[in-house]
Amino acid sequence: MIPVNEPLLGERELQYTHECIRSGWISSTGRFVEEFENSWAAYCGRRHGVAVCNGTAALQLAVAGLELQPGDEVIMPAFTIISCATAVLAVGAVPVLVDCDPRTWTMDVDQVADRITPRTRAVMPVHIYGHPVDLDPILALAQEHDLAVIEDAAEAHGAEYLCGRARGDGTWRRCGGFGTASCFSFYANKIVTTGEGGMVLTNDAALARRYHALRNLCFGTESRFRHEGLGFNFRMTNLQAAVGVAQVERIAETLERKRWMGREYTRRLRDVPHLQVPVEEPWARNVYWMYGVLIGSEVGASAGQVAAVMREKGVDTRPFFLGLHEQPALVQRGLFHEERYPVTERLSRQGLYLPSSATLTEDQSRHVGEVLREVVS
Repeated sequence: MIPVNEPLLGERELQYTHECIRSGWISSTGRFVEEFENSWAAYCGRRHGVAVCNGTAALQLAVAGLELQPGDEVIMPAFTIISCATAVLAVGAVPVLVDCDPRTWTMDVDQVADRITPRTRAVMPVHIYGHPVDLDPILALAQEHDLAVIEDAAEAHGAEYLCGRARGDGTWRRCGGFGTASCFSFYANKIVTTGEGGMVLTNDAALARRYHALRNLCFGTESRFRHEGLGFNFRMTNLQAAVGVAQVERIAETLERKRWMGREYTRRLRDVPHLQVPVEEPWARNVYWMYGVLIGSEVGASAGQVAAVMREKGVDTRPFFLGLHEQPALVQRGLFHEERYPVTERLSRQGLYLPSSATLTEDQSRHVGEVLREVVS
């Protein structure tokens, strides 16, 4: 079976984790936590990084630090993981949805302005499967309406966006370097992995201090067990961070493999009828975190049916996200009543992603392409 993902690990990860074990610093204190925070923040063009235990915690921390009030609204795409909505709901705020772009599968930025109300406090753009959101329009709206921007870059490690291009002098910047705060996941299938883990990045020193306190139960500075605020136990361990430091050191190699994988699949699949493959807009540098495909209705089969046949032939896949407006746990709470997002719904039913490891071989990519072509033809 060709798996959807395998982490790319090497000797440096082993060396650094051995150092942790030998030193005894295996919990949330040790040199690697701060080193990982600093190196990843610097890579993304940020001043401050706050490492946490997973990507969902990163989103929750980012939202909590903004001190939103009950009933405040946060605009986000319908096509994303449920963690985006739960982070907002956890502080009593309200997720407000827009559909996604049919080409990039990221937030449809043309719909955002119409969703802004007097209760809107933030926008949460989510980079999907390695392709950036078109951020310039969102940043302009945020400035106009005094909104926070929480950039979810969990699937876009190393991806780049050409910002300011309308002026004719655009600048390439890495995803995770935009907005009030940005969030990452370092789950085992991510381009940079710590097994589990996440991070919040920001350029705001005061906000970074708030995130550090919230991450660690808001322990007192003068009297440790005197808590002036309610925080979380979201700490990352030194062992996880040791792996992360090694992963950042090798990210150029990992990205090269990911982009090769994307080019290879596209070369093999772009002429398959009724199959939509990922794009790379001129203003984006896609890192193909996962190589997604959209099965045309002309095939006469859902993505789930295609996936079942591919698994029988030795190729593992994963379905696309179910839209937030169709999530039973959210609908049961009275959210998104009778809302429809047709692009998201089509992606949810007809999308799947292929084996996308940085360890993928040419023979494996050939086999995957041949199997998919056979199944949908």
